[in-house]
Amino acid sequence: MSDIIDRANDQAQEELNRNLAKAQRFDMPSLAECVECGEDIPERRRRLGGATRCIDCQSAIERRR
Repeated sequence: MSDIIDRANDQAQEELNRNLAKAQRFDMPSLAECVECGEDIPERRRRLGGATRCIDCQSAIERRR
């Protein structure tokens, strides 16, 4: 029984590692203004790194997907 559990854990770990490797890295600085509408991006959002859109514009893009 533990062999099945060990294999399942190994597969889950491999999938996690693949997904983490593919994840976007936000190492670029955030912009102060939204690239879509020109409004200021809130400081709290800019601190996350990689923000190029205000919350409203990013939310609209995600709803369209």
